[in-house]
Amino acid sequence: MRRLCPNIDREDGLETVLEVPIPEEMFTSMGSNVGLRMQNMLTWMKAQTSDKWSSPIVAARFNELRFLLYLVGSPLIPLQVQVVNPVHRPIRDSSIEASTAKYIIQQYTAAIGGQAAMNSVSSMCVTGQVKINASDFYQGEETIDGKSTQEVGGFVLWQKNPDLWSLEIIVSGCKVICGSNGNLSWRHSSNQQTPISKGPPRPLRRFLQGLDPRSTANMFIDAMCIGEKIINDEDCFILKLETGPAAREAQSGPNYEIIHHTIWGYFSQRSGLLIQLEDSKLLSMKSTKSNSKPSDDGDDVFWETSTESVMDDYRYVDGVNVAHRGRTSVTVFRYGEQSSNHKREIEENWRLEEVYFNVCGLSLDDFLPPPELCEGEA
Repeated sequence: MRRLCPNIDREDGLETVLEVPIPEEMFTSMGSNVGLRMQNMLTWMKAQTSDKWSSPIVAARFNELRFLLYLVGSPLIPLQVQVVNPVHRPIRDSSIEASTAKYIIQQYTAAIGGQAAMNSVSSMCVTGQVKINASDFYQGEETIDGKSTQEVGGFVLWQKNPDLWSLEIIVSGCKVICGSNGNLSWRHSSNQQTPISKGPPRPLRRFLQGLDPRSTANMFIDAMCIGEKIINDEDCFILKLETGPAAREAQSGPNYEIIHHTIWGYFSQRSGLLIQLEDSKLLSMKSTKSNSKPSDDGDDVFWETSTESVMDDYRYVDGVNVAHRGRTSVTVFRYGEQSSNHKREIEENWRLEEVYFNVCGLSLDDFLPPPELCEGEA
């Protein structure tokens, strides 16, 4: 990962530290030699602080990257994770499905290092890289002709507890920042013309991809065991969670409604580890007319998103078993508004470069929302 960039103010000045490290592959693609790459990187860095987003071509490119980063790079889970001790949750007086799920989570807790190891982690800092491949939208019944684009980037993630976290991810020049301060969560992009989205505190889906075992255990402790399935030659238990009406309503907005959001976790019967994470969401969005106001004529647009993450390469970091790489596949269906069904497929391959637990000096001030959001709240 490359952590230094040219000095924006003085080309002959010392290199500065990148806020988000980028993969060497991304730097290599900027030119045929080091000098050209550094010059192109300097030009790219200057473009991030200029008004070049007003160009229609640049704006279209940015909107495409922002769509990918919102959907697969920084999606949120619609469940607030409580900081509790899952091993000590009572099993008696529960249904067979619920008590079986609690037993499976006890085995998972042991597999990732035990309750003592989880309790010893008070914060984390993670850097990693991603590669995102995406197809164009196509008719739902058609097959993809193989045309797709690959974007490369990196991310930095800080966390103090499930509701106190911050993520910066940059892919092909587009940067998305999101976080949660315990009272609300937000997400916005490097394009200043893009509005900031906000909602109740929620965990980042990336935490549950084998990165934050405590949040995973605390979330699935209230799940139901609905059966078994073989995943990559591993016999797995299936745990299922349904998002309740209150959580869906809290995350809905004036122009859209979350109809359902379901989460499945596949836990290996052999190792006890989380092997695969799936979730499915259906969102109804009111169509807009030329005056940019929501329409009430029933022509809503429906977005159905199915996401599947497969975790691999578990390693111990300070006694906690963490998945260091994996693959996330997303299928998006768009239908309604008296139009044909459209489908799109996206795949992200991710790898953790560095993982640090119990980072010193982290405080609430490190997770403050953007000033524009604070002004709006005032």
